[in-house]
Order: sequence, then C-alpha cells, then structure tokens
Amino acid sequence: MTAAGSGASAQTRAQTCNDLWLARNEIYKAQGYCFRTQRAIAAFGNAGCQYDNIDDVPLSANDRRRVSGIVGQERDLGCPR
Repeated sequence: MTAAGSGASAQTRAQTCNDLWLARNEIYKAQGYCFRTQRAIAAFGNAGCQYDNIDDVPLSANDRRRVSGIVGQERDLGCPR
C-alpha cells in the first residue's frame, strides 16, 4: 500500500471529470434532487426526487464538505460545469 502524500494522493487527484461529476451528483441524488439535464436524468433518474432547486437540497455538513471538495477538484481539472 502506498503512503499518503506519495502515490495515493496523486491517484486521488487523478480522478476524471466524469468520476467527479458522478460522485458529486450521487450525493445530490441520495438527498432527493430532481435533475434537469438529460445526462443526469439518464445516469440517476428522477424517481422519488423532491427538490427542484439545488439550494433546497438538505445536505449534511459532511456532504457539503464533500461537494465543496469535489467542486474544487473539478475546477482544478478544468471540468465543464
């Protein structure tokens, strides 16, 4: 196993834009967000969704930190939004 700070952290940063998009939207799906884009609807569906406005999705403090970290990684990689 590789120690943190060497290969492990580089591997974590090497996630693709698609991986990050999936991880971020899985969090929103789990909390009931109603997706709008065809891509997201195809990936996650809208069955059981409750929130049309992403700002209304009740995220825990931990989920907010995770989303913020993912958004930062997406920004660093130049991922489309």
